[in-house]
Amino acid sequence: MTFTDFVGNNLLLFVALLAVLGMIAYTEYQRFFSGISQISITDAVRMQNDDDAVFVDVREVNEFKSGHILKAQNHPQSSFDKNLHMLDKAKQKPVVVYCATGARSNRAASKLKKAGFEQVYNLAGGLVAWEKASLPLVKK
Repeated sequence: MTFTDFVGNNLLLFVALLAVLGMIAYTEYQRFFSGISQISITDAVRMQNDDDAVFVDVREVNEFKSGHILKAQNHPQSSFDKNLHMLDKAKQKPVVVYCATGARSNRAASKLKKAGFEQVYNLAGGLVAWEKASLPLVKK
């Protein structure tokens, strides 16, 4: 069986594979060229303890209530643009943006950078990585 036979016999699966690869490539392209620093869990904890960093959770309200980082502010991605002004007091502080895995938060971090925030970081791996490191969550 040749490659073309395989593709012809499994066209739907092949198209799905190409779509998934395209989405991964697009996400990585955005992350790489966004100019937003990815911050490790260790550095985020240090910033939270020593630098008075502001943590911004861009997940939706129900996700936020199920567990979030201590003192994090919830600014859902769905209403992020219209509520961006609520973060103006943090323009001079380090801002760590996170979501579940880091994709949504990278877009929000880019918007903060364009709005004049000086120190914007995306939490690498998001809340999934935070939980994997066995760090505490607040549930409200």
